[in-house]
Amino acid sequence: MKRPVTGQDRLTGPAGFGTIHDPEESRLPDRVRQIDTERYDEAGRHRRADHVAIEDPLEIRLRGTPLAVVMRTPGDDPDLVTGFLITEGILLGPDEIAEVRRLDESRVDVALREGLEVDATRFQRSLFMSSSCGVCGKASIEAVRLFARPAAPFTVAPAFVARLTGELRQHQPAFDQTGGLHAAGLFDLTGRPLAVREDVGRHNAVDKAIGAAAAAHWPLPSALLVVSGRQSFEIVQKAAVAGIGSVVGVSAPSSLAVELASSLGMLLAGFARDGSFNVYAGGHRLGT
Repeated sequence: MKRPVTGQDRLTGPAGFGTIHDPEESRLPDRVRQIDTERYDEAGRHRRADHVAIEDPLEIRLRGTPLAVVMRTPGDDPDLVTGFLITEGILLGPDEIAEVRRLDESRVDVALREGLEVDATRFQRSLFMSSSCGVCGKASIEAVRLFARPAAPFTVAPAFVARLTGELRQHQPAFDQTGGLHAAGLFDLTGRPLAVREDVGRHNAVDKAIGAAAAAHWPLPSALLVVSGRQSFEIVQKAAVAGIGSVVGVSAPSSLAVELASSLGMLLAGFARDGSFNVYAGGHRLGT
């Protein structure tokens, strides 16, 4: 018999989609650590305290089978796990998760809903996420197309897109302390943030934001993924698999990211800052 979940060992996870148990949550380290440093400038050498983002490994297991190890900033682990499983095409949605149990501070194990079978070993060496896996661009794009969830048609005004990275910047408290974390956020077509998350890893921040939004609304409503850095193939891939029709970033996209976005009809905007941006794909999604 499944024991009842108490307030002490339940961690917020996909709403209505099972439970996440985390008896260690209250003892997890903070996301930022203070360290002593030496600073050199024109006046000489100074000792001072500084803050750095914490980076720790998290092993994700699927029914006891090790699936992946990600280097992440502790915190929002349920969002990270949910988003990772969706954006890597391993699960079709958060409703397929029965439980995510923390084994210790660096390992979690995912149980699936009753009757669902997934061969975790199939995904151990075939995740989309590796930039150095040796798979050619065309094969990578075709693989994503098989898993991509069609995004609903929508158009947005250029002025709306231009201000989104500024909106994202308002939700980066750990970056304000450290200058060392990436951010990703999902914004609906009114500009309301559905979820914003920070992490030392760009991909992790995206997985956390998508996982958090998916827990509240699945399938996701029409939304734009906004990231604090460049838009790689993996970032666009994660958006595509989650059914997100637009990616907006502060920096530039890669060539393969442009090809993938173009093939899927996604809006891809780069260098979105100071009221302007470049459109690399999906210009038909821009209105007036």
